[in-house]
Amino acid sequence: MDTENLYYFEKAPVAKAVAHFAVPMMLGTSMSVIYSILNAYFLGTLHNTAMLTALALTLPLFAIIMALGNLIGIGGGTFISRLLGEKKLDDVKHVSSFAFYSSLVIGLIVMAVGIPLIDPIVHGLGATPDSFGFTKDYVTMMLIGSPFVILFFTLENIVRSEGAAMTSMMGMILSVAVNIILDALVIFAFHWGVIGVASATVISNLVASVFYAYHMGYKSSFLTISVKWFKASKEILSNVIKIGVPVFIMSIFLGAMSLIFNRFLVEYGDPAVAAYGISSRLLQFPEFILMGLCEGVVPLIAFSFTANKLRMKQTIGFTIKTIVALAVAFGIIVYLISDHLIGLFTNDPQLIEMGSYILHVTFLSLFITGMTTLFTGIFQATAQGTAAFIMSIIQGVTLIPVLYIANRMNGFHGVVWSLVIADAVAFLVGAIMLYALRNKLQPDMESLVQ
Repeated sequence: MDTENLYYFEKAPVAKAVAHFAVPMMLGTSMSVIYSILNAYFLGTLHNTAMLTALALTLPLFAIIMALGNLIGIGGGTFISRLLGEKKLDDVKHVSSFAFYSSLVIGLIVMAVGIPLIDPIVHGLGATPDSFGFTKDYVTMMLIGSPFVILFFTLENIVRSEGAAMTSMMGMILSVAVNIILDALVIFAFHWGVIGVASATVISNLVASVFYAYHMGYKSSFLTISVKWFKASKEILSNVIKIGVPVFIMSIFLGAMSLIFNRFLVEYGDPAVAAYGISSRLLQFPEFILMGLCEGVVPLIAFSFTANKLRMKQTIGFTIKTIVALAVAFGIIVYLISDHLIGLFTNDPQLIEMGSYILHVTFLSLFITGMTTLFTGIFQATAQGTAAFIMSIIQGVTLIPVLYIANRMNGFHGVVWSLVIADAVAFLVGAIMLYALRNKLQPDMESLVQ
């Protein structure tokens, strides 16, 4: 293993090691959110609520496509980090080659199956007559480009798993930069609207995937895209599936939750859906910062799990403190300027009022969301497949009945608050499982959940 990555994996002070792995990921994910926000902003300048509604309705589809990339990327990536901790370098090459080619195959399958079913998919997403055409445009382009989108999410995780955090960040930023430039062109110069936005997303993911593939093929000492290293052995499949499938199921549940949530909001009109689309994108910024922190330290946790469990415990403890500090800071900022933030995307007073309200409520669970993400990352990094699977379904299993009950009891307000309740339940379940697994993970792990 090269000296720099070995130093951060094994010898650097914990705070410095966490910063090395997490800060690039946090910057990369924050750039992704900035793109998402600008995406909505660019469309918002056209003053077409139906376009903003279509953008919100297609989030579940994007979540599913992303989930397929994360299935291979996180499942294979955490396995690679554990293999590096055990110095099994040939196995690392087998896993990285498997991840590359299996992602492309999955993407081609999605495209072949999805394109003939475009109209049912658009109806299933809950498109209204006004937003149907825009939603169909977006869905069509995302299905055509699904091989590249899936490959992007896979390779980002694979590259990060070897400790190349800066390279992973550079690929993410490259994708965002290309996306923003193309968005401006297709909306303001070419006037392509929603279909242009979707095309920009696909092209930017393709560009970043080429960047990652180049790194794996020519720069990395451990990863490869060479087909001669491709191997779909039982060990590789079982380790990728054990962690990847729970990640996939979690993403599917998140997509399904978003779909169901949108269907409840549709009862209160397109403004409610558009307001949620805007506020959820604003909430993504602090959420993705925390997600970047938690996902960034997963390779370090996975490596330390096979090499030095005391260091693993110290890494988790430091990460928890950082989550608390960031959640408090972001919460204060949002509560002070929420109206102004929503006002960046629309001048509709009703949208501003509804969006600000949704933002205030959902921000209550920011710390909980961060901790839940960390719990899930710990279970993934330490190959606790059952715990990872439970975390993947608990929020969705909770949200669906809560939505029905809250909607009947308190209408629009109940629908919005149901998100906070589901997050709280997921946090409690994760904390209980971490406590139950404390002896398996680390003799004094219980100090982390007390």
